[in-house]
Amino acid sequence: MSLAPYLNKKVCVMTADSRILVGELSSYDTQTNLVLLKAVERVIRSQDDDEPSSEVPMGGLYIVRGDNVCTIGLVVEDLDNSIDWTKVKGEAIGGIKHI
Repeated sequence: MSLAPYLNKKVCVMTADSRILVGELSSYDTQTNLVLLKAVERVIRSQDDDEPSSEVPMGGLYIVRGDNVCTIGLVVEDLDNSIDWTKVKGEAIGGIKHI
């Protein structure tokens, strides 16, 4: 599947090391290397962690190597903006295995 319909739209990327990145997809290539604009990393804390979850700005331009991309999806911006990400709790996704 091509990522062309996702260009210049807000996307959520889950990486092989369990990070969640959100930003505008500016570019991609055949290896699924991604270029994100206005990217933030969502740091979701576990239920037993008293510290709130957070969004960490990644700078103006952020590149994600294709071999580190697990999933990418469009963000429904109205829904995304209505969520207080500091109150979201969760657990890390298990590791992946390259074959």
